Amino acid sequence: MDIFALIAEQRIQDAEKEGAFDNLPGKGRPLDLESDAAVPEELRMAYTVLRNAGYVPPEVADRRELDDLLDLLERCPEEREKVSQMRRLEALVFRLNRQGRSLALEANDAYYARVLARVGRIKGRK
Repeated sequence: MDIFALIAEQRIQDAEKEGAFDNLPGKGRPLDLESDAAVPEELRMAYTVLRNAGYVPPEVADRRELDDLLDLLERCPEEREKVSQMRRLEALVFRLNRQGRSLALEANDAYYARVLARVGRIKGRK
């Protein structure tokens, strides 16, 4: 984590200890993940159409594909199938690198830690 993230995290923890988050509206209720309140009003209709059509940004699709491959790897009982899934994973990474995109897996990214943990569990089962 960089210094700014550490400072921010420390301030959040301090505020939490002081009770700054205790009386917030909606406390204890689930978040409305379908809300488009943060989307500018002139873009809401376009976003709604895209969401209803099942469109997701390429970065989200790439992470979903990575998650699916990792799930398959975790559940593979056969070594031959694991090798096949690892090749698919390598092909995904190669394709993204060739397109100039990456999975944006950085050392300070929480998703990166999850991927490493899952791959570690897979390798441990051999």
